This record gives sequence, C-alpha cells and structure tokens, in this order.
Amino acid sequence: MSTAFRWPIRVFYEDTDTAGIVYYANYLKFFERARTEWLRAAGINQRELSEARQRAFVVTHSTIDYHAPARLDDQLELTVMVEKLGRASVNFRQQAWLNSLRDPPKLICSAFVRVGCVDTASLRPAPLPADVADRIRR
Repeated sequence: MSTAFRWPIRVFYEDTDTAGIVYYANYLKFFERARTEWLRAAGINQRELSEARQRAFVVTHSTIDYHAPARLDDQLELTVMVEKLGRASVNFRQQAWLNSLRDPPKLICSAFVRVGCVDTASLRPAPLPADVADRIRR
C-alpha cells in the first residue's frame, strides 16, 4: 500500500478559469479520476461492485492544499497512495505534480481523501468485500 499509483492528465480549456489557471474545484475531479483508474488497475470493477454486490464508494471527507497553479496545456501527473485501510473505509493521500521538459516535477496540489464503502440500498456504511480489501492491500 506504500507504492504510489501514477496517472497522467493534460489540462484542457474546460479545466481553467478566465485567467487560464486550473479552477480550484477541478483538482477534486482530477483526484477522483486518478482513484478510479487506480481501482481499475487493481482489478476492482465499480459497476460490478455496485450492481452485483450492492456496494459503492462515497467520499466522506477531503482536505486539499494548493501549492502552485497549473495552466492550460500543462501535463500533470496525479498520484494515489493508500494511507489506511479500514473495515469500511480507505484513506488516500493524493498529489498533483506539474511535469515540464525544462524543470523537475513540481508539487502543485495535495489532498487527503477518505472514501467510505456503503450498501447501495441503504447508503449506510458496509464492510468492504474481503477480495476488494485484498486487492487494495497489494
């Protein structure tokens, strides 16, 4: 669980404000996409989890720090690290790094995100299925 998963993205026009800087709330979208790709890479199918096993992931808490701006056309690398795996939750540490051909990678945004597992019918906390927890531990 200590190895960071990495996911590259490019900043598009739709991600920016009128100054051409990434709109602050879009980092939450970027981090959500990276967690989704991390789940896919771990072999966890969210649709199957929801439809066949009545489990879904929901964000229950997040904190985010902005260190520097990203701009239109920047290439970013998002990282996902599991900090803690609970019975019905996962704590993540996520970062967005600016990649440049001229400069070393620069940390531009970091976040803590807690994701809970819920029963899809009741939306109440529910334990992670054992095989899902095993895949997260890898």
